[in-house]
Amino acid sequence: MNTNKHKRKPVVLMTSGAKVYGGVEYQQLGKKYIDPVVRFSGCIPLIYPTAYGVDDVEQYLSMADGIFVSGASSNIDPLLYGQYLETPELPQDRDRDDVDVEIIRMALAKGVPILGVCRGFQEMNVAFGGDLYQVLHETPGFMDHREPKGPNGEELDLDTQYGPNHSVKLVADTWFSELLEKDEFMVNSLHGQGIKTLAPELKALAHAPDGLVEAVTFSDAPQFTLGVQWHPEWKTWQNPLSIKIFAAFGAACQTYADARDAR
Repeated sequence: MNTNKHKRKPVVLMTSGAKVYGGVEYQQLGKKYIDPVVRFSGCIPLIYPTAYGVDDVEQYLSMADGIFVSGASSNIDPLLYGQYLETPELPQDRDRDDVDVEIIRMALAKGVPILGVCRGFQEMNVAFGGDLYQVLHETPGFMDHREPKGPNGEELDLDTQYGPNHSVKLVADTWFSELLEKDEFMVNSLHGQGIKTLAPELKALAHAPDGLVEAVTFSDAPQFTLGVQWHPEWKTWQNPLSIKIFAAFGAACQTYADARDAR
């Protein structure tokens, strides 16, 4: 007899961001982020519209068995990490920043599994006192981590933008290196900012060839916590390592859900 057939699927809390189309305000979250949560984590997404502030974070989190803080086209407000804005031409979303930071802090304290990607990875660092390089490609010693462009600066097709860009080397003898069973592999790279000072609560799990931190975990957290600078959500089904990441996150969410339901 299959005792798991009626097991509740875990709920993963995800945040949306602000976007304006034709003068109309939207709250949006790319399907590419939702897809692996459903298909490879085996979870049900719950979307938090960040335009309405932090007042309901605790209630939303009470319904969640995991949080996935995704990427977005906006950058994090540098006032949150003690810097002045160096890129006024690029979009920001302070409402999303405030909600993401509150959710990350509260989820960590409650033992809720956490996965962060790109902007979400950077939010994990900022939430606990770390800071960022705002213009990484103009910072001495670092390569250009932005997506590739055409010869005249034009955008290329998405498969090229999200194609393998550089390698990452995993820190040896960590749970992450054991999970992926790799020492080094290629990742995509579509970010203009990156971690400068790592928050004290975080531990690096991988680095780019130029030394930039590319993956982190919370050092003393008992639950699954992982942030990656690259985009494992892009065509996850084509990348066995990405599948492992989302499957491990889903398993952690299921464990949390089962324990909560048993109480």
